[in-house]
Amino acid sequence: MIETPHEADASLWNGLTRAAAETARAGSCDPAHDFFHVERVVASAVAIARGEHLGAKAVVAAATSALLHELFALPKSHPDSSRAGDTCADHARALLERELAPGWLVTAVSSAIRDHSFSKGVVPDAPISRVLQDADRLDAIGAIGLARMWATCADMKRPFYSPDDPFCELRVPDDKSWGLDHVFRKLRMIPARLHTATARAMAEPRVAFLDMYLDQLRREICG
Repeated sequence: MIETPHEADASLWNGLTRAAAETARAGSCDPAHDFFHVERVVASAVAIARGEHLGAKAVVAAATSALLHELFALPKSHPDSSRAGDTCADHARALLERELAPGWLVTAVSSAIRDHSFSKGVVPDAPISRVLQDADRLDAIGAIGLARMWATCADMKRPFYSPDDPFCELRVPDDKSWGLDHVFRKLRMIPARLHTATARAMAEPRVAFLDMYLDQLRREICG
């Protein structure tokens, strides 16, 4: 259970906001982007905002942006998937405005959601946007990140790995063709792209697990 920040205005944490976020993911056949993913990102966002001593309002904004960052989503195979964050940000803004959230929160949340996607490639300046990026990217590495990667691989009907060069030692990673290539195209790049010291510390055991997994996989594949 996510601890509600004591300083939060109760209206920002009412049932309508959480219900809207949960409903948006209800019935999703994509375990990589279900409501459990949302809850993990909320927990990480709160931990990062507190670890960085950003203040009570920032904790509220970080948690709210994480809660609503999957309010609208497209399958990874969709040609416009990289622009889904823009639409999601508009949906989050409309929801918060309907709930009469303060303007500073609406702006911070919608900006963070608009720029959080890895594929969009934005490096934001706003602290809340950086927190959301870090929290979302943490969920892409470690044990849960690998589980999400393989779930997406299966959903997109891609082979687990290239039999000729599974670890991309002699070729450019192509995660549109091979599942394991996603590790080398994205996941290994994440730790160096985290913005906050708190997120980097949280990433360390996840990176260690990823490396251990790759070592074991190499033994099983290559002998």
